[in-house]
Amino acid sequence: MEDMAISPAAISGNGFWSGRRVFITGHTGFKGAWLCIWLSRLGARITGYALDPPTSPSLFELAKVSDLLHHHYIADVRDAERLRQAIAEDEPEIVIHMAAQPLVRDSYSIPVATYEINVMGTVNLLEAIRSCASVRAVVNVTTDKCYENHEQNRGYSEDDRLGGYDPYSSSKACSELVAAAYRSSFFNPNFFESHRVAIATARAGNVIGGGDWATDRLIPDCIRSLLEGEEIIVRNPAAVRPWQHVLEPLSGYLQLAERLYSDGLVCAGPWNFGPLDGDVKSVEWIVQRLCSLWGDGAYLVDRGGHPHETGFLSLDSSKAVMQLPWYPRWNLDQALNSIITWTLAYRQGMDMRLECRRQIEQYEADE
Repeated sequence: MEDMAISPAAISGNGFWSGRRVFITGHTGFKGAWLCIWLSRLGARITGYALDPPTSPSLFELAKVSDLLHHHYIADVRDAERLRQAIAEDEPEIVIHMAAQPLVRDSYSIPVATYEINVMGTVNLLEAIRSCASVRAVVNVTTDKCYENHEQNRGYSEDDRLGGYDPYSSSKACSELVAAAYRSSFFNPNFFESHRVAIATARAGNVIGGGDWATDRLIPDCIRSLLEGEEIIVRNPAAVRPWQHVLEPLSGYLQLAERLYSDGLVCAGPWNFGPLDGDVKSVEWIVQRLCSLWGDGAYLVDRGGHPHETGFLSLDSSKAVMQLPWYPRWNLDQALNSIITWTLAYRQGMDMRLECRRQIEQYEADE
C-alpha cells in the first residue's frame, strides 16, 4: 500500500463504544490485552474468554487487565458448550474473535491442536452466535499468512487465493473459509433483516508492540536479549514482513466492528489491515534498528536448519483505506520507538496500564 493522503476515521469521540457489550476471545494474549485496555478507555462493557495468559510475564497481568472486565472467563474455545453458555450469559452485541494458536513454529510441533483451536474454535464460536439473538457484529481475526504465497513482489488483496504452507497458515485460511461458509449458509446478506448479524474477517501484518513476550517471535526475542545484555539470535535475516504496531490493526478491528454494526450489509467479508509499503522490511533491518535505538545491542545470525517460513509477504490494504476509511498512523520507526519506550518503562517498574493508555492516547491524537 503506497502513501495516500486520506485521514483515518476517528475511533473515539462519537460515543459508539460507551456501554457497548463486547465479547473478546483471546483477551489474555498480547493483542487481546491491548484491545481490552483500549475498549475500557472508550467505555465498553468487556467480557473476555480465553485460557490463562500464555506467557510469563504477560501484558494481561502486568496491566491488571482483569480489573477492566465485566466478565472474565478462563476457558477453551474447543469447549463448545462452555463457549455457548458464556455467549448466552453475556448477550454481547459485538464479538471479536482472537483466540488462536498463533505461532508458525509451534504449528509444526502441535499441528492437531493448531487445527482444533484455529478451525474448530471458529466453528464453535459461530455456532454459539447462531443461538444468541443479541449479536450484531462479528470480527474474526486471522492473519496475513492465510494467502497462498507465491513470494510475489506485491501485496496480497482480499480476493487473492487462500492457502498456507505450514499448519498455522493453513488453519487460518480454513478459519477464513469457515467464516465465509457461515456467512453464506446462516447469516446470508440476502436475509439480513431476519438475522441482523454481519460477519467480517480481518487479516493483519506482523504485529509488534510493547508487552509481547511470546517465544520464537522476533521482537520479544530481541527485547529479552536486550534486557539481559545478550546477543540477539536471528534465524531468517532476509525474510521480509509487513511490520506494524499493534494499535494499527486494533484500530482497524474497532472501525470495522463499528461499521458492521451500523452498515452490516456493506462491510461483511474479508479485510486487510497492513502497513505502508515503506514499512515492509527484512528481519535483519528490524534487528539493526532495535539495536541502534537501544544503544548497545548486538546480534548473531543462526545459520542452522529451521522449519520453512515465507520469504516475502506484504498486504494490500486499499479496500480498508478507501471504504472504512482506515489508514496507518504510525510508521515503523514510531512503532519501534514506542516498543523501546514501553520496555524502558517496564524495566523501571512503572504502571504498565498507564503506559499503554498513554500510547493509545498518543496514537489517537496522531494523524
